[in-house]
Amino acid sequence: MLPIAVAQFAPTSDKKCNADKISDHVRSAAEAGARVIVLPEFAMFSVPGMDERFLRSAEPLSGQFVRSLGHLAAAHTITIVCGFNETSDDPDRIHNTLVAINEDGRIAATYRKVHLYDAFGYTESTRVRPGKIDKPELFEVDGIRFGMQTCYDVRFPEVTRRIVDAGADVLLLPAAWVPGPLKEDHWSTLVRARAIENTMYVAACGQTAPGGVGRSTIVDPMGVQLASLGEADGVAVAEVSADRIAEVRATNPALELRRFAVIER
Repeated sequence: MLPIAVAQFAPTSDKKCNADKISDHVRSAAEAGARVIVLPEFAMFSVPGMDERFLRSAEPLSGQFVRSLGHLAAAHTITIVCGFNETSDDPDRIHNTLVAINEDGRIAATYRKVHLYDAFGYTESTRVRPGKIDKPELFEVDGIRFGMQTCYDVRFPEVTRRIVDAGADVLLLPAAWVPGPLKEDHWSTLVRARAIENTMYVAACGQTAPGGVGRSTIVDPMGVQLASLGEADGVAVAEVSADRIAEVRATNPALELRRFAVIER
C-alpha cells in the first residue's frame, strides 16, 4: 500500500504566498505518511482571466519555482506533482506544465497540457501553447507507476487511455475546474469515469474558489471514492495498491476486451 495525497488551495498572483502554501501542504501530507502529493494546476501563479500576467509570471524548468520544489521534496522525502506557468519559445504564449519532482529533488517527469480550455466562454489558447503529443512520461514510486494530465484533458477519454496503455497504475490530475452550471457534477462524473473505464486510480486535485470548485478526490479502479475534500483548503490522503488494481482487472478485464485503439488526429 502506498499513501498518496491531494492538496487543494487557491493560488494567487503572489508567488511567495503560493510557495508558502505549497510548503505547508507538503509538510502536512508528509506528516500524514504520504509518499506522493498532487497540487493544483497553475499552483505557482494564477489570476482570474487569461491575460499578460501569465506571461510575465512564467519560468523555465530550471527556474526558481521548480528548484524550490526540489528542495521541498528532498526535505520531506516525498514526490511532488504541481502545475506551473512555463516559458515557451513563443513570446506570446506559455506552456501550462505539470512537473513531478522525486524524493531526491530531481525532475522525474513533465507534462504540458494538450487540450486547452477554449470552452464555457474561456479561451486558454490566447496565452497558452498546447503541448506536443508525445509518449506519456511516467514515474515510479515503490513499484507504482504514475501518469499525469491536466484539467480540461479529462473531458477527452483517449488522453487517459494513452496513459494507461503506457503502463500507468495511477492518473494524477491537477486542475483549476472553473465554477459554472453543472460544472461540479461534470468534474466528479468525469474523474470517476476515467478511473472506472481504465481500471486505474485517479487522484484529482483542483484549485479552490475563486478559480476552481475544489472537490479534490482520490478514486480507486472500481470508481470508489477513497478520500475527498470540499470547497476549502486542505489535504486528503488515501492508499493505492497494485493488488487492488490486479483484483479489479481480473473481475473487469475491460482493457483486454476492448477492440479499438487510440490514434492521433
